[in-house]
Amino acid sequence: MPRPRQALLTRDRIVATALALIDADGLAALSTRRLAAALGVQGPSLYNHFATKDAILDAVADSVTATVDTRFFARLDWREALRRWAWSYREALAAHPNVVPYLAQGPGRRPAALAMADAVYGGLVRAGWPPARATHIGAALRYFVAGSALGSFARGFVEDPELYAAHYPHLTQAHRLAGRQRSVDEGAFALGLDALLHGLAVEYERTVGPLAPLEPTGRSE
Repeated sequence: MPRPRQALLTRDRIVATALALIDADGLAALSTRRLAAALGVQGPSLYNHFATKDAILDAVADSVTATVDTRFFARLDWREALRRWAWSYREALAAHPNVVPYLAQGPGRRPAALAMADAVYGGLVRAGWPPARATHIGAALRYFVAGSALGSFARGFVEDPELYAAHYPHLTQAHRLAGRQRSVDEGAFALGLDALLHGLAVEYERTVGPLAPLEPTGRSE
């Protein structure tokens, strides 16, 4: 009886499987041995596609970054472009929070990460921001987005009303937060992003020049 054909091993399949393992069990749980087992191959087979485990992690991180939409900077006012990019960035990271600590190390040589940085920086400079300030803005937004994606504020509170009632008089409703995770976490992100963009608009008019009126918008996909 012929042996079943082994599924073709490709870079994309390795990356997708590694990401699934990281999503399930965290960065520390990923090893080349475990990844090879999940793929149904021997460990050395991975090295035909990636030289090291770090190269695999780079590809995994870049696959997440590649889903972030940066097209807004080519066609929208910088304020709206930043808003839409920040939401897209947050969604990409929030879908894979276990990868965020690795992404937080910076773009390195990862193509998608460098392309994203180039799009954001280029859009801000074209809008009139001085290069140094454009760098600061990109960094500030990245800190904000990455921090928001690391975990849920709402789910950090246990559903135990007696705990709060007995010891924390200002947190008597905290047990309800976990049940309202999406509205709390997304509401906090929207508020923080609004504050950042408002502050940047004030800074722009103070140091660069007047801004055209911008219609207020909510979250934009």
